[in-house]
Amino acid sequence: MKPLRIILVDDHQIMLDGISALLKNDERFSIVGTYTRCAEALAEMQNVDVVITDIQMPEMNGLEFTKVIRSKFSGVFILALSMSGEDAMVSEMLNAGVNGYVLKNTGQEELKNALMTIVRGETYLSPEIAAALTRALVAQRKEAEDPAPKLTQREIEIIKLIAKEYSNEKIANELFISERTVETHRKNIFRKTGTKGVVGLLKYVINKKII
Repeated sequence: MKPLRIILVDDHQIMLDGISALLKNDERFSIVGTYTRCAEALAEMQNVDVVITDIQMPEMNGLEFTKVIRSKFSGVFILALSMSGEDAMVSEMLNAGVNGYVLKNTGQEELKNALMTIVRGETYLSPEIAAALTRALVAQRKEAEDPAPKLTQREIEIIKLIAKEYSNEKIANELFISERTVETHRKNIFRKTGTKGVVGLLKYVINKKII
């Protein structure tokens, strides 16, 4: 088996040196180039099997870099290497076309395992990232399955006025009810929606498409 031809892209030279050291002396891997700028790496992409790339970089970031690789060099495998394991960033990179995503605190064996996994056509995620994405998906599914509370028409009217930053007094005047009644409605609204403040309430009703 020929060694995998790998290029490394990171705007920090110390990271390039560190990754190179981790893969050195393993006959399965051959580092054919290290670059601090994505544009330089793109010029050398013709004879490459795998790109290991950082995400947060100046000029062209890892997300943009991945999209360019996918549009011009579809056969190249891409492994994202980042300090951040935020769900949104991981999802964006996966949607853009990376084959794997590992954190920069990964060890030598995990990095090698990630490389061998993605060239088999499988997706590799660091265990911490996989667990976080699983929790996020479970939470999203639970939220989707959670039915919107049965708010009365009057409560919905009050929520709409709250969204306009009306005070209790102004809401009372608008709806021809007492301020005490407005306060009672507000308490019921927060109880039914499980929210504790106006910001949380508005996010909730928008997500549930109540208003």
